[in-house]
Amino acid sequence: MSVLVYTENWEGKFKKLSFELVSYAAAVAEMLKTSVTALSIGKTDENELRKLGDFGAGKILNVVNDQLISIDNQLYTKIVADVVTSEGSRVIIFPNNISGKAIAPRLAVRLKAGTASGVSRLPLSLEPFTVYKRAYSGNAFAHMVIRSDIKIITLAQNSFEIVEKPTGAIPETVKIEVDPGQVKTTVTDTFRQAGKIVLTDADIVISGGRGMKSPDNWAPLIELASLLGGATACSRPVSDEGWRPHEEHTGQTGKIIAPNLYVAVGISGATQHLAGVSSSKYIVAINSDKDAPIFEAAQYGIVGDAMKVLPKLVEAVKNLKK
Repeated sequence: MSVLVYTENWEGKFKKLSFELVSYAAAVAEMLKTSVTALSIGKTDENELRKLGDFGAGKILNVVNDQLISIDNQLYTKIVADVVTSEGSRVIIFPNNISGKAIAPRLAVRLKAGTASGVSRLPLSLEPFTVYKRAYSGNAFAHMVIRSDIKIITLAQNSFEIVEKPTGAIPETVKIEVDPGQVKTTVTDTFRQAGKIVLTDADIVISGGRGMKSPDNWAPLIELASLLGGATACSRPVSDEGWRPHEEHTGQTGKIIAPNLYVAVGISGATQHLAGVSSSKYIVAINSDKDAPIFEAAQYGIVGDAMKVLPKLVEAVKNLKK
């Protein structure tokens, strides 16, 4: 029962998420007493591919074709299914991001496989195969049993530590023929954010809510994020009011994030908001209402006016960085 891990690359480069997935796959493979095959689709430099071997991948496959410039969910599903068959994989691991959520269900249908999404720990049991995941916006957890022969898991971001386990694996290039008629997705234009950390990639996120009182009060929040090398975010009411751009909206109807540190400033902690940030490793809440629901989800809390607390935090960080 080999373990196959799908490692997404961004313009030929891997991010921390991919190494986290390979580390998790290596730990699962150790439990199953088998090996890990890492799959990357699209042209990627050999030195970049070799990095996957630093975290436990015993075999690295790079599928290339000029038609694979952009992600096409249907085509990628077929490619992964073919690799699963050729490798004899019985456990397949995806990231619990947009790509993983799009490909994993399609693959499950194609392979008649059971699937568990947003898993955040190693399997609790192999017989039966039981995984752990958060439920109800992080307020509860579930033990999910997968009884099918082939099992598909999507791993929640930042839920498993990166562990170096060098294998010295040499990447193998797999060239495939693609019928242009199979490609259903075409990217006509791309717009990139410049000079900002992408919210879903950030390890530290400083987020503001209606407790910020006005769009004119955002300067210390932005400064704090800059000092900490983090990204800025906001709650839905803030983006709806036009105080902050919609791409910063986190929550059930916005971006789902899982940074190492999430600082919620003036955010009450409605269920819909917590659904998008509950996977954060540490949550720090700053709110003038000591009974705000956000404090129940936070590991650390400061009861106080954000307009008074934020400048002091900025000053403290500046002093630490001197």
